[in-house]
Amino acid sequence: MQINSSREEILQRIAAAPKRRSVFVETLLTPTHPIYKAIEPDSITCFKNELKAINGECIICENETDLYNQLKSFIEIHAFPAIYCRDSYISRQLQDFDIPCTCNQDEFIEMQVGITGCEFLIARTGSVMVSSASESGRQMNVFPPVHIVLAHISQLIDYPENALMALQEKYGEFLPSTISTITGPSRTADIEKTLVLGAHGPKEFVVFLAKV
Repeated sequence: MQINSSREEILQRIAAAPKRRSVFVETLLTPTHPIYKAIEPDSITCFKNELKAINGECIICENETDLYNQLKSFIEIHAFPAIYCRDSYISRQLQDFDIPCTCNQDEFIEMQVGITGCEFLIARTGSVMVSSASESGRQMNVFPPVHIVLAHISQLIDYPENALMALQEKYGEFLPSTISTITGPSRTADIEKTLVLGAHGPKEFVVFLAKV
């Protein structure tokens, strides 16, 4: 008798599950409050502040020439060794500005600083959207202890969903096999609730953003 009663109770719960799920989904689809806060005071400042809040750094540059000049000073101040870059356009620019770089696979394991481009920057979350379509590949987003991203104002998007729409518009039916966002340096608090940076990826994350 007890077995039959328990069985009936389980079956009733299973039968009621779809109803509970539909109410939950309906609630999600009709939010009463905005999902994101407004972007204030502007997209550039919002992105910089959000990235700083998650231990990243954003350096604003007037134009591309200023970007590479500030990048060169940044590298010299931190005494970084020759940096690693797989992006052919960025590599040429680095050479033009006398910034030592390499793309030799034999030096990949010893890399201390990696420089890449990106797909988009997301102002509201301070995130950087990357994909496998880049020449840099997926390894460059997780392997270097210091990850430097170079971007332009045209790549700055307000919210995550709009960045995804822009990516779909850019690639159409041929979306990259991997699309992800980087939100500051790698971090974990799994060990004794202590925040550790660089546990599963770069310990330092810096974005150079050219306004022109």
